[in-house]
Amino acid sequence: MKKFAVVLSGCGVYDGAEIHEAVMTLYAIEKHGATYQCFAPDIEQAHVINHYIGEVVDEKRNVLAESARIARGRIKPLSAFSALEYDAIVFPGGFGAAKNLSTYAFSNGDGYEVNTEVAAVIREMVAERKPVGAMCIAPVIVAEVLDDVQVTVGQDEGTALAIERTGAKHINTGIGQVTVDTKHRVYTTACYMQDKTLVEIAESTSNLIERMMADLK
Repeated sequence: MKKFAVVLSGCGVYDGAEIHEAVMTLYAIEKHGATYQCFAPDIEQAHVINHYIGEVVDEKRNVLAESARIARGRIKPLSAFSALEYDAIVFPGGFGAAKNLSTYAFSNGDGYEVNTEVAAVIREMVAERKPVGAMCIAPVIVAEVLDDVQVTVGQDEGTALAIERTGAKHINTGIGQVTVDTKHRVYTTACYMQDKTLVEIAESTSNLIERMMADLK
């Protein structure tokens, strides 16, 4: 059985991992005959959003502890990750990817940084020639870490421009489409970067995992 690492960024679309994308990713991995292990960096969230009122609140939360909610407690700190133990790695989206795994959300799309542990695991997987997947806003992380990589966030012009400022190439796509960079073995899909239904998000995540699985055969 192929084994995926799934890197989460908290719990909740506005300050962590997008829950629908994360759960659909785990479902798609099992559906396509593989297994998974969830990871998250053991760091404090950039901030906490009350998802009911949509405002920042005066709280502190830990990315690993919050991600454990999605993983049902079965999660490891990202510092424990080794590319030798996994066949592929996937990054679901959500603002946590842009706030906790990187500083993209606070950068106006220019000159942002990626968490050092996150950057290290991506480079480690690429060095081992193992597939890297990213969805929704998470491709901005891959674009900043890798040189001359091809990714998609759908048709969001502002994010596409930010991606191309890093030296990466952005490909416009529709819902369910997967962009493949064969040089780096990077797979990306737009998911909630487009205003779509949960059924369409499930299709998008399933297509991503299916394409990655085909690369592993």
